[in-house]
Amino acid sequence: MKKLPLVSRSHVFKNRKQILKNPIPFHHDNFNRLGDIFEVAVGVKQRIVFTRHAKFIKQVLQTGQKNYQKSSLQTVDLAKYIGKGLLTANGDHWRTHRRMIQPAFHKKKLRGLLQIMHNAIKGELSKIKPGEIQDIYPLMGDLAFQVVATSLFSRDDIQEQMSDLKEITEANQRMLIQEMRQPYLNWWYSLSGKINKHIKLSLKARAILSKIISERVAENIEKDDLMDMLLKATYEDGSGMPEEQLIDEILILFAAGHETTANALGFILFLLAKHPEIQEKAFLEVNAIDWTKDVEMESLRELAYVKQCIEEGMRLYPPAYYIDRESIAKDEIDGYEIRENTMLLLAIYELHRDARFWENPNTFKPERFDGAHKKDYSDYYFPFGAGPRMCIGNNFAMQEMILTVAELLRSYKLKPVAGDIEINPLISLKPVAVKLHFIPR
Repeated sequence: MKKLPLVSRSHVFKNRKQILKNPIPFHHDNFNRLGDIFEVAVGVKQRIVFTRHAKFIKQVLQTGQKNYQKSSLQTVDLAKYIGKGLLTANGDHWRTHRRMIQPAFHKKKLRGLLQIMHNAIKGELSKIKPGEIQDIYPLMGDLAFQVVATSLFSRDDIQEQMSDLKEITEANQRMLIQEMRQPYLNWWYSLSGKINKHIKLSLKARAILSKIISERVAENIEKDDLMDMLLKATYEDGSGMPEEQLIDEILILFAAGHETTANALGFILFLLAKHPEIQEKAFLEVNAIDWTKDVEMESLRELAYVKQCIEEGMRLYPPAYYIDRESIAKDEIDGYEIRENTMLLLAIYELHRDARFWENPNTFKPERFDGAHKKDYSDYYFPFGAGPRMCIGNNFAMQEMILTVAELLRSYKLKPVAGDIEINPLISLKPVAVKLHFIPR
């Protein structure tokens, strides 16, 4: 077996400030120096395998997925803040709850949420000040959070609780990023009480959700929202989810559902603003639909080019820019042995911009994803992951993004203020600011 190229601990330490701010350029340089797969020494004994190898990424996520599971980055580090649910569990626990929750995100169920989602989106977009320059990213954060909240709870009288929940979710994410990028300081984070402070915040979030769940159960009214679907989900013996597990799953829906969608929308809207000819083509498609009626799934299917713009935006700026896994058995790729219990980080950002697979990879070209060409990219396009652990909310997120882009283009021409966009890679890939000029149509 060939020996994996190694990035030494000293090289990591020397570049620690850059890694803390934005690790993507550091690892891009490593890929260019060392090839499509290498190891990074991060502790006395711990090493992490980084790869942008297309065949290997597919092997880990799909063809050989039984040899891999979620790593401790999620099952331990993230789980201590948001519990043990779909995103943070492995094995039988994950399989059981995936089977229970999957029906809630079936396309037929999402059809019933479409109008709830659309109303929430229109409500948030009404905050835009026509004719002014505005940073769209905070608005997209509020929009995505409200879409999840209203789809879950069908309530508009819990704004204060939802605001608290949003602040807690974002504060705990910032703490987790520090732990992940500066593992050599984890002893200090623990000793100083910083970690305990954020665990207490998560307990506050759980108390908020417990009260909302109790009120829903006491109402005993069917609302056909996500909360109803979760309350009706049953184990094989017919019993429902305990409240603690229900809270775990809801926290994960908030943490994973609002942040990734908000980030993706920020990048997509910037790209549309930067390319007025693409924006105009998308607007003409949107404008051909009758928006005086309640929105239907059939209307979304007619927005094929808008969907292509979203897919291309998520190629250039995938929210899950790295996907983590841990090997549970030995594996092999191109003569390299992957040892058991090895942590891997799959570089989706690198794969999505690899010139070996994408012509002019840094160019925004939605036509890549038209019906004739989309299947050509299935082996190296993973915006929602792939395989059994593909994001359960991918259809929900796509529905939300199509509606948001359509509503914005109906009312405004978007013009960028800056020529480029700065990225801030946190748990998901985030834009630093997306200042746009909103010109009424």
